[in-house]
Amino acid sequence: GHHEQSEFVVRRRVGDVVEFDLGDGNLAYGRVLEDPLFAFYDLRTTSTPEVVNILAAPVRFKVCVMKGAVSSGRWRVIGNQPLESDLAAPVKFYNVDVISKALCIYDQGVEIPATIDECRGLECAAVWEAEHVEDRLRDEFAGVKNVWYEQLRIETLLKK
Repeated sequence: GHHEQSEFVVRRRVGDVVEFDLGDGNLAYGRVLEDPLFAFYDLRTTSTPEVVNILAAPVRFKVCVMKGAVSSGRWRVIGNQPLESDLAAPVKFYNVDVISKALCIYDQGVEIPATIDECRGLECAAVWEAEHVEDRLRDEFAGVKNVWYEQLRIETLLKK
């Protein structure tokens, strides 16, 4: 029939390796972790490398990503490998209460009050749009500040 396209939605599976275009002639790579988390590699290429070479690259950051990144076809699944232990480990995020300015750390679904020093080096507990992840990687590779990342820094959130 003519509707096989609509029935076929790519569901992201843990361990999937994804490739996407940075819009500047470079490709970048991520890995599906425990939903909705992704890890993104410190790697950009102009053509698709072997999956083993992608997995050998260091991880640059891990953030939660909106549902549609893979299912829309924007990010292409190019392989799947079981997660290495460091990628299977739980990830902590910080959050700032917009009213009280109290800081906390989310650790496996539990909210723990925290100091600014304890939050440093962690990502903010936010869900990223696919395009914003692409922007951030492109900016980071180019060595410039990224607007989306800057909005989520502790210092920015405490000032709001």
